[in-house]
This record gives sequence, structure tokens and C-alpha cells, in this order.
Amino acid sequence: MADGEVRIGMLGSGFIGEFHTQGLRYIPGARVVTNWGAGTERRDAFASRFGSRAVDSIDAVCADPEVDLVVVSLPNHLHLEAVRSAAEHGKAVACTKPLGRNGDEAAEMLRLVTEAGVFHAYLENVVFNAEMIRMREMIESGAIGRLTTFRAREGHSGPHAAHFWDAELAGGGALLDMASHGAEAARAMFGKDVPIRDVFAWGDTLVHGGRTQLEDNAVMLIRFDDGRVATMDVSWSSKGGLESRFEAYGEAGRIVQDIISSPLRAFIEKPAGYLGEKVDADTGWVYPVPNETYAHGHDAMMADVVGAFRDGRRPQETFEDGLIVNRILDAAYRSIESGRWEPVEAAPVAISA
Repeated sequence: MADGEVRIGMLGSGFIGEFHTQGLRYIPGARVVTNWGAGTERRDAFASRFGSRAVDSIDAVCADPEVDLVVVSLPNHLHLEAVRSAAEHGKAVACTKPLGRNGDEAAEMLRLVTEAGVFHAYLENVVFNAEMIRMREMIESGAIGRLTTFRAREGHSGPHAAHFWDAELAGGGALLDMASHGAEAARAMFGKDVPIRDVFAWGDTLVHGGRTQLEDNAVMLIRFDDGRVATMDVSWSSKGGLESRFEAYGEAGRIVQDIISSPLRAFIEKPAGYLGEKVDADTGWVYPVPNETYAHGHDAMMADVVGAFRDGRRPQETFEDGLIVNRILDAAYRSIESGRWEPVEAAPVAISA
């Protein structure tokens, strides 16, 4: 890092990699200098669009002397390899959610960055959207009294990439993919210092059985030590575009938000191009999402990560948070099999770089 500039190596040239890169656009001195992703044409196109250099491997990005911060925007099965390479080369690293395919992978990633003494950040965008930040501020101010329950509903008609449907590559279905958002949102609302007692969950393959063995619908309940509960309801078979609703209920009120609600609506007979993530129809009544990177929280998330790295402080979300989320989801998968409430394995607390 020279003269305050943060030079970024981007791992991933697909959908989420583009979101993370676009999230850097308003951050002074943040610049993607090199990138890698699956497929030569795709990573070359990414480099041309964002003015970076395309290279031929994960290790080439992490070893690049120009790179200060590695951003991992890759499929789940590549997270551990990417973090290991970044740690070996002494590079700061930020990794998209879920941190690992399971808690053991996430714990290994936390161990690697802790032993290497490098900066680490967990890229969970939902807690950075403007509505979620305001919701947390209102709860902390006492506006709705003591928070009693929290609910998250997230759904769409199915993932956009083949690796999501592969049990070995992904590590889990709709629960891992989407309830990871709700779990961290719940921790943000109840307070990260509030212990979690156990988890109960149901999941099944109701619609996409011809394509995957992974659950395409699931419900998860997180019970805190004091008996309060957060509920995540997720689906890969919800038609009509992305659902992402969050509700907080307190003794003196409630707060409800929908981060994908659009102030725009249109009836169109001809397609207008990209309208928003997971949109199922491009004609008829449509709801284009303006400034989607901001609406999804990526702008604020990337600003926190880059700012924390530049200032030498701890980011809002670290690998420790990612590990806790993975341990919650591990308990949920055990609960699906056992039909019982399952305890959440304690996550080790590391000293963040």
C-alpha cells in the first residue's frame, strides 16, 4: 500500500466478483490491479472492463507484489485454497459468504490468517444495506423495546451457476446459500455478544430433485441462551424474482424491511436488459432495481473492508463471524437429520489482525 492506495487482487470474474468490484467504485484509492477467474475469455473480459491484468491462477494473484488485499469472490469449494494462498504470501484477504462449506473449513481459514498475522474480512453484504443498518440503530436506541424475535425470508427460483447445485462443490443447498445471510443479520440485531444455545431446522428437495440432491427449501430456528428466537425461511423455488425480507419484533413495536423492494415499476412489452438479480421475467410487470450494488449493501461493505485495512483497524465482519455462521449452519444440518434441537459448537476466538 503506497500513498493510501489499496491495490486489490480479485479472485472471481463472475456475478459476485463483479458486484464486489462495482462496490469499490466510490472508494478513493481502491483499485483492482489483477484478477483471476474460471475461463480465459471471462477473466479477460473482466480485466478489460475494470482495467486490471488477467492472470492464470489463484496463486498468481496472491503472489503479485502489486497486490495489497486479495478479495475472494469464488465458488465455495475454492475458498480454502484461495485463503491458504493469500496467507502464505502474507496478503490481507476478504472472503465472500459462506466462509467455508462447513465449520471445519472455516476454522482452518481462520487458523491460516491468524497464524500468518494478516488482515481478514468476511464479505456479508446484507448487514451493510442501508435499511438493515437503520433497523439495527433503531433496535439499539430502544425504539421497539427489547427485541423478542427476528425473521428472515429469502428466496428465488434457483441459483444462476452450475456449481451451486453440486453437493460436493457447494457443501449445502438453499440453507447454506441463503440462511447464512439471515444468521448473521440475526446476530447483528440481537448482538454478537448474546450466546446462541441451539438450532432446529427442516430442509428438503421439493422442486429441483431432477437436478440436485441438495435442499431447495429450508427453515431454521436459532435459539439464544435467553430463549429468544430468530427464524430463517429460505427457498430456491420462489418464482417472481429475489425475495429478501427481514422483520424485527420487540416489546414496544416492530420494524419490517424488504431490501429488494424497488421504487420503480414498469409494464413493458419489450425486454429492457438487466433488471436485477434473479429476475424471472423480462416483460410484463417488472421491478427494476436502481443502483443494485448500493441496494444490496456491497458499496458500504467494501468501503468498510478497504477503510479498515487502510486504517489498520478491525473490520465490522471478520473470519471469526464467518466461522460462527458456519457452526450455526452445521448445527442446522445435524438437526435436519436428527429431528432435534442441536447445540452450536463453540467457535474459537482469534486475535484479528
